[in-house]
Amino acid sequence: MTLRARGLAVGIASAVLVLVLTMAAADRQSPGPISSVHAGLTELGGGESCAACHGGWFGNMQTSCYECHEEIDKQIQDGHGLHGSLADGQAAACATCHSEHHGGEFQLVNRLAFAQAGVPDPGQFDHKIIGLDLSGAHVGLECTACHEHAEAKVLADGQQRYLGLSRDCATCHSNPHGGQMQVSCVTCHSQETFRERFVANHDRWLPLEGTHGGLDCRSCHEMGSDNALEQLRPISNRVGRGCAACHESPHTQGFVVGNAQSDGVSPESGCVTCHTLDHENFDDPGLVITAKHHRHAGFTLDEPHQAVACTQCHVGDGTFAQRHPGRGPDDCRSCHADPHGGQFDDSPLAAQDCVSCHTRTQFVPHAFDVAMHAQTALPLTGQHAQQDCVACHKVVDDDGVRRFGGTPVRCEDCHENAHGDAFLESQVVLDAEPRGECATCHQTQAWSQLDHAKFDHKDWTGFVVDGAHSQIECTDCHARTEQPDRFGRRFGRIPEHQAGQAECFRCHGDPHEGIFDRDGVPKVVAGRSGCVRCHDTASFRALPHGFDHAAFAGFELTGKHGTLACTACHEALSETTSTGRTWGKARGQTCSDCHTDPHQGQFARVGRTDCRRCHKSANTFATLSFRHNLDSRFQLGEQHRKVACNLCHKSETKDGATIVRYKPLPTKCVDCHGREEGGTSRRRRRR
Repeated sequence: MTLRARGLAVGIASAVLVLVLTMAAADRQSPGPISSVHAGLTELGGGESCAACHGGWFGNMQTSCYECHEEIDKQIQDGHGLHGSLADGQAAACATCHSEHHGGEFQLVNRLAFAQAGVPDPGQFDHKIIGLDLSGAHVGLECTACHEHAEAKVLADGQQRYLGLSRDCATCHSNPHGGQMQVSCVTCHSQETFRERFVANHDRWLPLEGTHGGLDCRSCHEMGSDNALEQLRPISNRVGRGCAACHESPHTQGFVVGNAQSDGVSPESGCVTCHTLDHENFDDPGLVITAKHHRHAGFTLDEPHQAVACTQCHVGDGTFAQRHPGRGPDDCRSCHADPHGGQFDDSPLAAQDCVSCHTRTQFVPHAFDVAMHAQTALPLTGQHAQQDCVACHKVVDDDGVRRFGGTPVRCEDCHENAHGDAFLESQVVLDAEPRGECATCHQTQAWSQLDHAKFDHKDWTGFVVDGAHSQIECTDCHARTEQPDRFGRRFGRIPEHQAGQAECFRCHGDPHEGIFDRDGVPKVVAGRSGCVRCHDTASFRALPHGFDHAAFAGFELTGKHGTLACTACHEALSETTSTGRTWGKARGQTCSDCHTDPHQGQFARVGRTDCRRCHKSANTFATLSFRHNLDSRFQLGEQHRKVACNLCHKSETKDGATIVRYKPLPTKCVDCHGREEGGTSRRRRRR
């Protein structure tokens, strides 16, 4: 062997040796302990046999996984379940989701594994991924309610975490029917609750609506019958039962057959021609009977019956035959009671001959016109001819009958007195008018039609309209209202009217604001009361009866006051006040209210100066009545009487005005003459 060949052989042998040693070392040294689930399996060598999981010399880890987890292999092969929904590459890489060698406590099925499979939160797992649509009561269940070992950290031998369950309801729920049903649970029950039943395909034979929707299943599928629930099959080509199979028809054969043929259905199922399944019962208010249907009953719904509700003719709680006796279209009284209560039984227009007053096609409007009414005790004229009959012919008793015979014919019998009690004391003698007292003035064409010249205000109301009152319009006192009252009257009333002209203020207001109605003021003057004590109706400016200022105002006008014009104290206003005053109010009744106090409050008592204590003359303030010894604190002796007043009461300026000082002044001798020293006063000695 050449040296080169010998070197090549040594190299190959060395490489093989290294590989064998490496594999031997790998077989002996694991990257970390495996999970306790795998470590407990003898076929995996307690976690020491790498080849058991990794496939040895000629296998691979995916094949090894499938050898133990055959269900997963089948899911992937069939494309079912969670693993069957994964992409091919992801489904084959088991270790991507279920990694090992993280210790005995490590869970191979964890949140990361679900996240790798596209399920971020296992608790919110959408079972549609595995082809199972969970809804209703199943949605709120915990995983462990169905998957007993879903949260187990270590599964015992033979236990499965999520696999091994059947979709059959009986897997979890006991069967109350004892296995007698031929159809699955979901045929009648939903996932909401077992107590509420539904049949998804029941509409194929009969929609469960109206009364049918509230029936118990056994009402139609009676136990032991050919239609019992236990006899139903998952697949059936049976034909649904017709109405007549369960319901007895009260109609005549002609009605049933005629309607069925006209609508193209069999007589057994012809009920649906009129009765729909959403009706609560056969007498449901929503029942619609067309004129075409009704014709087969022998009564054509021509005018006026074409718009009449069924219940108006077919009434009562009796049997069907009692409510549908069969009637002729011209026999009014067979359906219609006499609304007049026999009032016309003895008249030429007998009640049984309805068409005497009514047309054949309608009761309303009637055919009783004004010309026919002229034959009664009250011919209709004016507004009466325009009124609806019910305006006069009312229901007056509990029997509900509208009265025609004996209807009142006098105005006051029907019309309330729009004047109220205003004319109760009227001095007018009313004519004996056969149509009533109102007809004395009013006519039937309109209440406003009357002869105003016949209306004497004094005789009708007791109020004489003279003086300025006779120059104004009626509406100046009786102002028209914006809206008519319940009588239709807009002619205003005089509120709280009382006869007599003493009530002037009710229309004019009291410009004196009640001061002449206070206590102490004369209420009656020469038999006159109220405003007419001074005024008459000619003018408010005129005072034909004079005005006693002392009696009404409490201030006697004597002396200078008696010569003054009224405006000297009551200033003429530029605008009339809201109460109607044109003269202002006097400033008061004391002197200081009108005259300036030249003494600037020296003689005020309790904040008020009474000038009349010294100035008693009503003609001039210059006439003084002042007694020094009685009206002051300083009595004038023999010497002081000779002293001029201004020597003690000197002028001075106060608040910018010149006044004579009267008080307070000193009253002691030394205050004016000084104190004596050695028998001589200071003032004398200084001289």
